[in-house]
Formats: sequence, C-alpha cells, structure tokens
Amino acid sequence: MSTHTAPKAAARGPLTRLRVLGGGRLRQTCLVLLVLFVLVALLAPWLTPHDPAFGRLGDTLLGPGADHWLGTDQGGRDTFSALIAGTRTSLAGPLAVVVFSTVLGTAVGLFTAWRGGWIDALTARVLDIVFAFPALLLAILAVALFGKGMTAPVIAMAIAYMPYTARLVRGLAVQEKARPYIAAYRVQGHSALFVTVRRMLPTLAPTLLAQSTVNFGYALLDLAALSFLGLGVQPPAPDWGAMINQGQAAVLQGRPLSAIAPAVAVVLVVVAFNVVGESLGDRLAGRDS
Repeated sequence: MSTHTAPKAAARGPLTRLRVLGGGRLRQTCLVLLVLFVLVALLAPWLTPHDPAFGRLGDTLLGPGADHWLGTDQGGRDTFSALIAGTRTSLAGPLAVVVFSTVLGTAVGLFTAWRGGWIDALTARVLDIVFAFPALLLAILAVALFGKGMTAPVIAMAIAYMPYTARLVRGLAVQEKARPYIAAYRVQGHSALFVTVRRMLPTLAPTLLAQSTVNFGYALLDLAALSFLGLGVQPPAPDWGAMINQGQAAVLQGRPLSAIAPAVAVVLVVVAFNVVGESLGDRLAGRDS
C-alpha cells in the first residue's frame, strides 16, 4: 500500500499529460468509472450475492467459480461480495474528510482574506504548523489516543487536509477582494458575511471543486493505508484496505484475487479522481477546450 500523505494541487502533472494524449476519452471514461463506483456504493446491500461479513469454514480459499466469482478469503467470505460492500465504506471515509476539510478550510480562508493584517499573519503561521504534519501520521496519532476505527482518523485527516483548502481559498479571495464589484458591495453597506458567502464564494466554487476532487483520491489512499495497517475499519466489516491486508495470506497460498481485487479498485478510483480533478483544473486555467 502507498503511504502518500499529502494531497496535491489540481495542476499539470503526469496524469494530465496522459489525459492530453488520450484526449477527452480518458476523462469521460474516468467520469463513467466514478459514477459506476458511486452507484455500487449506494446499491451495495442489494448487489451482494452473499453476506460480505461472514463466511463458512468449509469455503476457505476457494477459487473463482459460479457461486463465488472472485473466490473466497481465508475466512470463507465471498471476495466479490466483500468488494462491493467495501465500496461504501471505502468511499464514505474520504467523502467525510473532503467535506469537513473543505468547509473548514473555506471558512478559514475567507475569514483571513477578508480581515487581513495580524489575523491573516497569525492564521498563516498556524496553518504552516498543521501543514507540517502528514495526514496519515495525524491519523495514526488519533488512533493511538482514541482507539481503532474511522471516526478519529477521519477527523484528524480533515484537520490535516484543511490547510491546503485554506491556502487556496485565501489566495483566491485576496485577489477577488481587490476587484471593483467587491468594493461596490462594501460601499452599499453589505455585511462581510453577505459579500464573502453570497458573492465571493460562488466565484471560487469551481476551483474548490477541482481541488476537492483531487483531495478525495488522496484521502481514499490514506484511509486505505490506515485500514491496511489494521488501524482503520476493523474486520469483519468490509473495507478495501483491510481486504488487502487480510488477502496477503491468501496470496501465499495461491489465491491472490482476495488481495488483487481491492487493490485494483483502490488504484482505479484514485487515478479516476486525479484525472477528473486535474481536468477540472486545466479547464479553469484555460488549458483545455
């Protein structure tokens, strides 16, 4: 598992160059893939042919077949059912991280950009301190303090991801604040809350969406790594990271699908979110038609 711990800005990179070579086809494929994963997560209880949390000892490490399409793991659980059910768990955690970090980072960025002065300088120093701690490290510290599970790591990672959004919003808001229409609203006596939320925020929303899309992929990777280490979602609850961890024993016994299937799912979702996020960033920067 990768232990990448910091989201990247929605800027040009290897994934962008790959997207350019493939034209809009790769972007459309990634969008379809993301929609498919979301639908699977929403419909998971009705799509699983077997109970994903419980298995039979007599079905341990079975190969692919008509009854078990991807075989079974060392606990006799159906790998295909666990993969489908794990989609909901594996996407819900990153969604919570992105939502909380985006809301908090946007609020901090808008407030500091509007007030300026010593408040802006002090907030920038605090964000630098938080920025210095990798998200995965904070998540492990949260587990050490509050126990295994997803609640504490999600909160810790949301705090770790917040400076990226706050810095982005603050920089854009400072530029937007200097525009004439903002001065016009201030002259008319509109409150700071009205100007920043009702007028400034909608202008920043597309860029925020692009950055949040990229952040989602990295949050998924971090949380999957946490579950892989045995500190996130706990068995028998299905989760892609935990499935990869549990599937290591099956790989040694010649049944690699229980580890390969969730690993492929993680890679596909992370790549898809990065391609879509970079594509949005390019469109906003005028680098794509």
